[in-house]
Amino acid sequence: MSSSTVVTWLQERTSLAILSERVLTAIAELVQPRELAADSELATEGRPPDGLYILQNGRLGSSLHQPNTAATAGRSPASLLPGTTLYLAELLLDRPCPTTVTALTDVRLWFVPADEFRQLADRYPEINQTLSRQLADQLDSLADAFTYERDRMEALRPYLVPKAKRGIVGKSRYAVRLRSQIRDAGDDRGAVFIFGEPGLEKDNTAALIHYGSPNRRQPIVKLNCGLLQTSGAELFGRAGGKPGLIEWLDEGTLIFNNIEELPEELQPQIVRLLESGTYVPVTRSGEPTETPRVCNAKLIFIGEQHIPEIEHQVTHRIKIPPLRVRKADLGAQVDYYISLYCRAKGITKPRLTPEALRRLQAYDYPQNIRELQSLVERALVQAGETEELTEEIVWPSQSKKKQFRFNLLNAYPGLRHFLRSPWWPDRINYGFTLTFFAIVVAILLFGPQTRDQNFALNLFWAWWWPLILLLFPFVGRLWCAVCPFMIYGEVTQKLSLWLWPRSLKPWPRQVADRWGGWFLFGLFLLIFLWEELWNLENTAYLSACLLLLITAGATIFSAIFERRFWCRYLCPIGGMNGMFAKLSMTELRAQQGTCSAECTTYQCYKGGPQKGEGLETDGCPLYSHPAQLEDNRDCVLCMTCLKACPHRSVELNLRPPGIELWTTHVPRSHEVALIMLLLGGVFLHRLPEIGVELGLSLDLTQFGPHLGWSVAVLAIPVLVPIAAHGAIVAFNSSIEPKRFLEWAYGYLPLVLAGNLAHYLRLGLTEAGRIVPVTLATFGLSGEGWPIWVAHPAVVEFLQGTTIVAGWVLTVVLTQKIARQPWRSLLPQHLASGILAIALWSIIVR
Repeated sequence: MSSSTVVTWLQERTSLAILSERVLTAIAELVQPRELAADSELATEGRPPDGLYILQNGRLGSSLHQPNTAATAGRSPASLLPGTTLYLAELLLDRPCPTTVTALTDVRLWFVPADEFRQLADRYPEINQTLSRQLADQLDSLADAFTYERDRMEALRPYLVPKAKRGIVGKSRYAVRLRSQIRDAGDDRGAVFIFGEPGLEKDNTAALIHYGSPNRRQPIVKLNCGLLQTSGAELFGRAGGKPGLIEWLDEGTLIFNNIEELPEELQPQIVRLLESGTYVPVTRSGEPTETPRVCNAKLIFIGEQHIPEIEHQVTHRIKIPPLRVRKADLGAQVDYYISLYCRAKGITKPRLTPEALRRLQAYDYPQNIRELQSLVERALVQAGETEELTEEIVWPSQSKKKQFRFNLLNAYPGLRHFLRSPWWPDRINYGFTLTFFAIVVAILLFGPQTRDQNFALNLFWAWWWPLILLLFPFVGRLWCAVCPFMIYGEVTQKLSLWLWPRSLKPWPRQVADRWGGWFLFGLFLLIFLWEELWNLENTAYLSACLLLLITAGATIFSAIFERRFWCRYLCPIGGMNGMFAKLSMTELRAQQGTCSAECTTYQCYKGGPQKGEGLETDGCPLYSHPAQLEDNRDCVLCMTCLKACPHRSVELNLRPPGIELWTTHVPRSHEVALIMLLLGGVFLHRLPEIGVELGLSLDLTQFGPHLGWSVAVLAIPVLVPIAAHGAIVAFNSSIEPKRFLEWAYGYLPLVLAGNLAHYLRLGLTEAGRIVPVTLATFGLSGEGWPIWVAHPAVVEFLQGTTIVAGWVLTVVLTQKIARQPWRSLLPQHLASGILAIALWSIIVR
């Protein structure tokens, strides 16, 4: 290529065009053609250049030749195109190469050796003069750029977010999804709306979006919407005056924090900014409106509420999940905060015990992550230099469901061991109850037929009834765990599956939930009438028939349906047990946080093989998950869940008696009907005494009149609560009639007290004769054998005390359930008092 052609090319393509043609001709005479293969290195940073290079064809890449660090992360080599002149200033100023230059493609270059170019520069001072002018121009440009950046940083400094506090901790599906949403929001320039409860560090999520985006080197600022000027000048700038934050930001990120506090005057402008990507600087009154300007910033909105006007315009919506649904991440988060604190204080990191973690998981954290961090730091300060953080040190506030509870299983490890052992209840059921029940029924059928001659009849009426009623306030539905009816039901179920392998039918839950309670109500009504009309208390074979009929129901339904369908929905004794169990001072529950965080198999509910500490079980016989239990009615205390749980989540708590009735209880019409039936049953048991008290001559020898009086006595006491509630509604128009379903549960203590007072007579007189009665059962003389009989005055005192206590508790419970002023509930309190007086008059005598 001729020198004139090279000169023309240099004039048209390179920055050397400012030199005179005489100098360019001298350079053209010295150039040497060179070729460089792709990926070859032309020059290395820090080394002196070997000459002047002019890129003729191809592409070169220029980059810092140093390890990949936070400062250089994500930086790609600068691409150098044809016409680029390399190392002019370095040769003239005797400096090393500032960067490493590599061939991105096969390239062709013109090369002037360093010594020859320096001689040329000495010969032609114009070269140095031209370079000086270029450097001066560049210096002016840099000074202008520096001044702009200084003013820019000065304007943005009060709002800058220097870095993200932390990443998203945890491996739960919520954490994985949140990380994915953050990545997606950072990959484009679309607006983002982040919302969630207080204390979730939503601004940190916004920072993670920015610092994970390609524009991470641009500034990110955060505005508190509640402090913005209503004019918007701070945000949009003033026409002909000071620029606003959007202009200063350029391609940075703008966070609108607490967007729900945005002044109403600014809302239309923010919506326009989202819709069109433009804004208008603020002008003074009377001045012409400015031309709209383009917003290059990425917009992120943060709020605790849904803002439809904003949400409809953004590209990404990110809901930050509250901590209470991320219990699976709690262990990792606590460990992170412990590490953070210990590293800052320079102390040894303690270990969090499993018990402490379960306690933390049992809490719902209304203030979310902020509250958790404060709680962990408080525990570390309290713990000092301990090696472990135990549950005594970690003490979150208690939720309402955990208030006033005391876990017996933690306090008494021996109790936990027993309830997890084969003894409870399997060995008791199959080693004792199964056989003993058969013996009792046989003696009832074939032994003497009166209570003073048949120990099985004495055991059923004088022992079992008073004891089970007495135990309800203490252990709830515990009897159902060793109930012989369902033991025979389980035996039938297992034998039938062995003889006829098949799949048992699933529970018809909808039908059972709707009609099961009414079915057992009907059975209980028939039992009451049968007991009264045929004198079951003193007729052994009829009592046996009653037991056999209930057992038959359990076996039939166990052969058809899986698990204990009869116990859950249809058993009349179970229905009564479940009703009175609501008053119990004990409950079986589970730590919801531990269950949601740790459990993946739900073995306590579904059953499964042994896992860790959890034993192999068939699952809850009543299909109740302990973490979802809110009513003692649905738990028979069989402890299957306690045996199956590998995470020690199950608790056996002491609690205020009946607390569920005024906290989590859901009223049901069939339960209220059963309460009223059990109330009427107490009066039915004392039918002869009612006749005496009222001076009536009741003919109870004829079936028809006896049936009529029995039905009347069952029904009439129910009218008293109904009339009382009608009076409350009549005098207080704000109370709805349907509230009777809720308030009727207030009568439960009085109903239990009335039944217990009735059976106390048998328990305190005839129960003590069990030894001579047992001898008489087998034809032996019981004379001279010890008996234990309470004095009539003691019996009356205990009966009266029971009734009075039942009435007082009824008044207290009614107040707790109704949450109404005492005066507005006066008719119901008077009604319960009338019923208590009536029970006293017919029982205490």
